[in-house]
Amino acid sequence: MQEIVIKTTKERQIINITQEVQRLVPRLTLEEGVCNLFILHTTAALITADLDPDTADDFLDAFEALIPKLQYRHRHNPGHVKDHIMASILGPSLTIPIEKGELMLGAWQKIMLVELGGPRERTVVVSFVNTIQ
Repeated sequence: MQEIVIKTTKERQIINITQEVQRLVPRLTLEEGVCNLFILHTTAALITADLDPDTADDFLDAFEALIPKLQYRHRHNPGHVKDHIMASILGPSLTIPIEKGELMLGAWQKIMLVELGGPRERTVVVSFVNTIQ
């Protein structure tokens, strides 16, 4: 397993990490297989999307609108319960096929880290499974 560490700079932001993940694939000389990604945090998530800066803001606004403003009971910090809820909805992991040593993503698909409670340092664990026997 390998790790990618990303330092976010805003409370909420979406960062394209596709290149960082792809850079790890050739080191393993993996021709065909699967890439598993898992973020080690409860207020951040991983998604695939095609986002430019304005669309990223649209996504963040939509995510914010999905979670109601309630009186949350989280003892640690009720103010960021919505961050935990959204991270759970979006999810902590992705699985991406690999073919000919490249991540198999759609023409416009990118791997995105979604920061919901930053700025922070975020760690994504990356592992690979070779499917050629």
